Amino acid sequence: MKIRETPSFDLTPAEAAHLQEALRTRVRLSGDIGEVSLVAGADASYAKGSNEIYAVVVALRYPDLTVIERVSASAETPFPYIPGLLTFREGPALIEAFRRLRSEPDIIFFDGQGIAHPRGLGIASHMGVLLDRPTVGVAKSLLVGTATEPGAARGSASPLLRNGETIGMAVRTKEKTKPVYVSVGHRIALMPAVDLVLATARGYRLPEPTRQAHLFANAVRREGSEDGGKDRQTTLPSGGAPGGG
Repeated sequence: MKIRETPSFDLTPAEAAHLQEALRTRVRLSGDIGEVSLVAGADASYAKGSNEIYAVVVALRYPDLTVIERVSASAETPFPYIPGLLTFREGPALIEAFRRLRSEPDIIFFDGQGIAHPRGLGIASHMGVLLDRPTVGVAKSLLVGTATEPGAARGSASPLLRNGETIGMAVRTKEKTKPVYVSVGHRIALMPAVDLVLATARGYRLPEPTRQAHLFANAVRREGSEDGGKDRQTTLPSGGAPGGG
């Protein structure tokens, strides 16, 4: 996958927050993504207390959600874990993983926030700007804002509000399961993002792109811890086969 912008992540936390303030002006909260035939999920994993980051991208054919490609990359980062500055810790490994991706996804889902972020630039928005791709943040918890509990039925949703502004949606992807928090990353409007999250949620709380990325990231971390952090690349046949469990 072509990376249009080579970012610098070698910043202090104060410099990182300042850069977020500048980059958020480039976020687009709408866009016509056209016909979707390929989706991707991105995630990163690391052991507690470790600075070795294992990042993955999983590409899936849409709408059947067959996994067609999985790539990973690892990188050591000195950047500390600070809520709201996740991209500066995980970004170097994620960028390298995207460079290894042969597929060109129409939209990318991230396990994290989009604009539902203290400075309006969570990892989905930040990476969306760097990659210049439509992106969606699908988070399991909130950083900012409040939302009432959506209805019990799958597909129920309620606005995620901050100072009276809608910055995302709490979405019930599975009955009797906690909602996920969907926010725009870049180059897509909120409701089409919510629709795609629901369309790719197949019986689990997480939509399949980030669920598959989460499973693969954990597997890569476990294997990397055992064999010195070797990176993985798997390009599956066009017929594909669903990835892990």
